[in-house]
Amino acid sequence: MNREYFEIGSCDLTYALVEEILKSGCKLKLSDEARRNIARCREFLDKKTDENTVPVYGITTGFGSLYNKHISRGELTVLQENLVKSHSCSVGTPVDSVVVKLMLLLKAHAISLGYSGVQLSTVDRILDFYNNDIFPVVYDRGSLGASGDLAPLANLFLPLIGEGEVVYKEKRMSGKEILDLFGWQPIHLESKEGLALLNGTQFMTANGIKALIDGWHLVNCFDLFGAMSLEAYDGRIEPFWDCIQQVRPHPGQIETGRIYRKILEGSEIIEHEKEHIQDPYSFRCIPQVHGAVKDAMRHVTEVLHIEINSVTDNPTVFPEQDMVVSGGNFHGEPIALVFDYMGVAMHELGNISERRVAQLILGKRGLPEFLVAKPGLNSGFMIPQYAAASMVSQNKMYAWPASCDSIVSSNGQEDIVSMGGNSSTKLHKIIDNLKIIAAIELMNAAQGIDFRRPLKSSPLIEKVMKAYREVVPFVEEDVVMEEYIKKTLDFLDHFDVVIE
Repeated sequence: MNREYFEIGSCDLTYALVEEILKSGCKLKLSDEARRNIARCREFLDKKTDENTVPVYGITTGFGSLYNKHISRGELTVLQENLVKSHSCSVGTPVDSVVVKLMLLLKAHAISLGYSGVQLSTVDRILDFYNNDIFPVVYDRGSLGASGDLAPLANLFLPLIGEGEVVYKEKRMSGKEILDLFGWQPIHLESKEGLALLNGTQFMTANGIKALIDGWHLVNCFDLFGAMSLEAYDGRIEPFWDCIQQVRPHPGQIETGRIYRKILEGSEIIEHEKEHIQDPYSFRCIPQVHGAVKDAMRHVTEVLHIEINSVTDNPTVFPEQDMVVSGGNFHGEPIALVFDYMGVAMHELGNISERRVAQLILGKRGLPEFLVAKPGLNSGFMIPQYAAASMVSQNKMYAWPASCDSIVSSNGQEDIVSMGGNSSTKLHKIIDNLKIIAAIELMNAAQGIDFRRPLKSSPLIEKVMKAYREVVPFVEEDVVMEEYIKKTLDFLDHFDVVIE
């Protein structure tokens, strides 16, 4: 993306576009159409508030189970500011700055659609925070994913009114301090604005997008490292032939077969005559397992595309229809379900990877036991498999669907919730474990390939081997494995998998 600014409201957002915006470092501004949409909706809402004698939820009433409490015209600003303060109950660990930045982007985009009744000055300040890398301090726990992400979004927007905390240039400071530093006045929230900022699914969707970015990188890593493990195990190429995939034509399976044929093209190891006629499932069924994960992630992406281009605060303002409607678009069920689905799918990458690692250390197919000379004197790669197994087990725990749970809140008014906040944040825990499992598979696969010398693998794999061996050497005898795992993780952090 070769531009200084991206115009919010100029087009629908996609996962790929959002990733591009993040990577490019471009700033945000509102399109002319977005400014018109926001202004028109705000003008209508002001008029509606002045003229309407009938209580309107969240605008002239309290919130949740307090919907029957009428608020006078003179108290509307206090009502909205009290809402932001009282709801700022996210707790736990501060979320990644990338997630915070995504939350700001996604909320600005949702408001730009013109159904939320927010002032232009409020949206401009959100973009000020984004463009100046001001990261409000938001914590990873506290959302039920039902009235949107109330608690984390409250923490996100506290600094707009001079409250809460932010991180700016790696320094933590109060909301008042950051406003003073830039010479900004606190935003004076008008009717409905606090509710518009706090209702919505931007905490869930921001976490989901970050998980997809990290997740796709891991999918590519596991494809490559799985191919390297196949080479180390002296596995067969036939299960990756296209004819096998075409008679069960799941898109991810077809794609995985093609990718493996490309990775292994030109390999002496794969081409030499095999003594065995069949490989274990963890090798033979890679197209089916890795492919299913890709299909699952694409489904998650499709659902996210709908969600991030939707209006998810409440009530929804319809100026053209002269209506303010209280509904349930803030409910996170659609994305809670697919985030849980993604968690299960991503876990499977670790599950099958650990099994490949286990096969490599069994002392089969000409490989020494535990992939080291003089096993017994040396334990070699025995214990990295333990570590991988431990993390696979933990990921099975994290893969349990958070959306299966619901706890009644707001004195019974909010009696069925999605727990989508938990669905989205536990994806990062699964991914953190997967990064280490991927590193362990790379360590084992590279060690195994070196035992196949003088045979060479494919040009692509040999290129990876050369780069990796500059960081982690072949293990001749026992070493401090923790150090090699850390070096491998660092290698992965700076490693782009490109399979043309």
